[in-house]
Amino acid sequence: MPISAANAKRYPANWRALRAAVLERAGNCCEGSPAYPDCRVPNGAWRVRETGMWSMDLDACVQYAEEDREITRVVLTIAHLDHDELETQDISRLRAWCQKCHLTYDAKHHAQNARQTRHARKAIGELFTQ
Repeated sequence: MPISAANAKRYPANWRALRAAVLERAGNCCEGSPAYPDCRVPNGAWRVRETGMWSMDLDACVQYAEEDREITRVVLTIAHLDHDELETQDISRLRAWCQKCHLTYDAKHHAQNARQTRHARKAIGELFTQ
């Protein structure tokens, strides 16, 4: 996924080369996270969200899925095991993960950031309400 202009400064100048090296090491498949160690879904596959079943053939997923099930396209992302984008240039600290693996791994980190953001907004709001 492309890095937004707002976040570009958070990544090292050689980020594209690091990303390519991680994807090559992974064989362009998810490397599996602690929560889903056997996940090896390929980049670009289609996955039935509720069951985790995947296929490179969209029609196969559509036939398998019930009408109320969501089908998503897998896009591999690069996870920073230490959550430090700028400092992490050692590819042993980076993983190629699908959305499910990456979001599960980062859930506590995202919750903490959201809590800090809400607190900061509330604190700023209190400055103007007195």
